[in-house]
Amino acid sequence: MPHPQHLTIALAEPSSLQAQIIRHALSELGIRHIEVFHDGQALLQHLQQHAPDVVISALYLPDMTGTELVYALRAQPAHLDRPFILVSSETKPHYLNPVRQAGALAILPKPFTTAQLDKALGNVLEYLNGDPTLIDGDEDFASMKALIVDDSATSRRLIRTVLEQIGFRQIAEAEDGSEAVPLINATHFDLVVTDYNMPHMDGKALVEYIRTQSMQFTVPILMVSSETDQRRLAAVQDAGVSAVCDKPFDTAVIRQLVRQFVAERV
Repeated sequence: MPHPQHLTIALAEPSSLQAQIIRHALSELGIRHIEVFHDGQALLQHLQQHAPDVVISALYLPDMTGTELVYALRAQPAHLDRPFILVSSETKPHYLNPVRQAGALAILPKPFTTAQLDKALGNVLEYLNGDPTLIDGDEDFASMKALIVDDSATSRRLIRTVLEQIGFRQIAEAEDGSEAVPLINATHFDLVVTDYNMPHMDGKALVEYIRTQSMQFTVPILMVSSETDQRRLAAVQDAGVSAVCDKPFDTAVIRQLVRQFVAERV
């Protein structure tokens, strides 16, 4: 399991100045193993022979976007779960949401602070290392059932990994609310984790169905979503969601919330 100083980084950044700034910031955190690539294809070629712990990329590269780069990573079995961090001055959800859906573990602003970078890498380490400290009651998760509802296969994989790290072994998946409803009607779940924006039946409609029409209306529901519209999020809260987390999500926060939900039900 990697420690901060032992992390290996593959960085895609076309600007030599920006690459130097990011390299310096990483060095301040004790990280020395950094390979810099000025376009996406060079980084992808590097990954054919190497497996860095983290890929960091700018949004705009000479030959592709950072979004295209992360989707190219996710198309390769060896890099399905490779931690990815985007560094960009872009703030429009239209550009950032596809990166969130592809399972980025962090999106950093440009410029970013050392504290922001440290937090992002801390989330990467939480994800890579699993949960080193089990607490009383964690062993009970193996007997519990969880349902993950998300139209992004990568997002489902990331959330599944976090749940498995704290002991869940019985995990079902659905691509949207319409797929989730039959599962909810047929199986007693102890936890539901859902996205907001999904085709056919979105997260708000799913929460409303569970709370008003299903037999398990008290099940904890955690929404992990890139949705930023506060009115829509408020409507989800009113519908009865237990908690809402942003994408990219903080691995430690997800663990804490799941433990809290389960403890409240026991």
